[in-house]
Amino acid sequence: MPRRQMHVTDAAEAPLRAALHELRVRLEIPDHFPPTAQAEAESAARAPRIPAGDGEVATEHTLDDATDLPLFTLDPPGAQDLDQAMFLSRRPGGGYRVHYAIADVAAFVTPGGALDAEAHHRVATLYFPDERIPLHPTVLSEGAASLLPDRDRPAVLWQFTLDADGALTGTTVRRALVRSRARLDYTGVQRVLDDGTAEEPLALLREIGLHREELATARGAISLNVPEQEIVERDGRYTLAYRAPLPAAAWNAQISLLTGMAAAELMLASGTGILRTLPPPSPQPHPSTGDPHPQAGSVGWLRLTAQALGVDWPHHTSYAALLRTLDPHNAGHAAFLQECTALLRGAGYTVFDGTAPPSTAAVHAAVAAPYAHATAPLRRLVDRYTSELCLAAAVGRTPPGWVRAALPALPHQMETGTQRANRVERACVDLVEAALLRDRVGETFEALVVDRHEDDPTQGTVHLCEPAVIGPVQAAPGGPALPLGHRIRVRLAGAEPGREPVRFTPV
Repeated sequence: MPRRQMHVTDAAEAPLRAALHELRVRLEIPDHFPPTAQAEAESAARAPRIPAGDGEVATEHTLDDATDLPLFTLDPPGAQDLDQAMFLSRRPGGGYRVHYAIADVAAFVTPGGALDAEAHHRVATLYFPDERIPLHPTVLSEGAASLLPDRDRPAVLWQFTLDADGALTGTTVRRALVRSRARLDYTGVQRVLDDGTAEEPLALLREIGLHREELATARGAISLNVPEQEIVERDGRYTLAYRAPLPAAAWNAQISLLTGMAAAELMLASGTGILRTLPPPSPQPHPSTGDPHPQAGSVGWLRLTAQALGVDWPHHTSYAALLRTLDPHNAGHAAFLQECTALLRGAGYTVFDGTAPPSTAAVHAAVAAPYAHATAPLRRLVDRYTSELCLAAAVGRTPPGWVRAALPALPHQMETGTQRANRVERACVDLVEAALLRDRVGETFEALVVDRHEDDPTQGTVHLCEPAVIGPVQAAPGGPALPLGHRIRVRLAGAEPGREPVRFTPV
C-alpha cells in the first residue's frame, strides 16, 4: 500500500540535510549492521541455502530452471533493491498469463541466526527524504538477493492465469531459478507505452493493469495515486513541488496487488497464514487525542482537509469515488492525496494457524478483498514468511516449523516497525514543513481549523491553504474557542528545521 513519499535534492551540508542526519541520531536509527549479521550476509551472498521443505536444503543447481522466461523489473530510476520481476503474455485461447518472480530472501537468511534477529529488530526499510535505511545488508538487498538483470537468482515464482477481463482463474507458486533480462524504470516504460513502440510483454502491462483497475473499482477498492513531494533548495530558500505518479506505476502496482490477493486466498484455503487487514474508515471524526493527526482514521477529518485544500467533495460522494476524480497534477489534489495515506494507519496483521478467520475479519478495506504482504521481502519482514506459507499451501504441505513458530509474534513485531516508520515520517514532515517556512516567521496565512482540543478549545490544528502545511495553533489563554471547520488567519510563530516544528497563533 502507498506511503507518503518525500525527496530532498539539496547539498549534504544544507540545513535540511543536516537536520535529517540529526533526526536519525535522535531516533537511534542504526547506520550499520552488527558485525555478526554482516558476516552472515556476506557468507550467504557467496553460497545461498535454498529451503526445499521438510528441513532439506536445495542448491541453485537443483532448483526448477525458469531462466528461459524473459523477465523484466520495473522500479524507480536507480533502484538496486529489486524485489519483483515479471513476464506477461497472452494465452492462446484468450486471456493472459502473468509470471511474477519474488526475491527468495529465505535462501539468504538462516532462521534463528544473527541476520534473522536483526531483520526482526528492523522489520522494514525506513525511508527518509535523503536516504533509506535498509532491512537487509546491501550485499544482499542490492546484490545477491536482488533480481538484477543478467544474473541467475533464486526466486519464488508465481504464475497467474487471467481471463479476458483480467480476473484471476488459476494460481501456482514454486521456487525456481530465474534471470531478469532488463531493469526498466517508470519514465522509460511510460514513454514507449505512450508512443506505441513497446513490445508485447510490456504493452500488456497497460492492458492487464487497466483490466485490474476496472475490477478494483467494481469491488469498491480504494486507489491512492500518492504523488512524491520534492523539496528543492534555491538561493537558500526551500520550495515544495509534487511529482505525480505515472500510469505505468499504477499498472505495476496492480500486479503486486494481484499477488497479495492470491497469496491471501492460498493461505485462507490452507488454514495457516498472516493477512494484512484494515477495517473500513470511520464516517465520523474520532475524539481528539492531541496527536498531530488526531483524526487520522476518520473520513470526517479528511473532509476538513479537503475543504482547506479546495478539493470539492460532495456529501453524496463516497471516499473511494472521490479519489478516482482527483488529479495528482493539481497541487491541491496532490496535497490531499498525501494526507489520505493517514487512513491506512488503522491497518494491522491477522494471524491464523489451523482455522481461517471469518470473512469479515479477513478483508483489507482499501483492497476490498483479503490481502497479504507478499511482494517486497527485501524491504519488509513479513513478506518472507508469506512466501513460505504460500509455497507450503500450494502443495498441501505443512509450513516449516520456523515459520509457524514465528507467526504469533509477527503482528506485534510488524506493528512496532510500522509505528517506527510512522514516527520517522511524521518527524520528516515536521522538518520539511519547518524548512519550507523558516524564512517566513511572523507572516500571516489563511488556514482551516481541522481539529480542536476537547479539554482546551483555544488549542488545535490548522491546515494552511498555501503552502499545504499542517501545524498546531494556540490562542492566548482565555481567548475565544477555535472555530472548528472554519477558516481563520494565523501568524507563523516559529519554524526551524530540527529545532522547532511549525506553530501558529490566531491573528
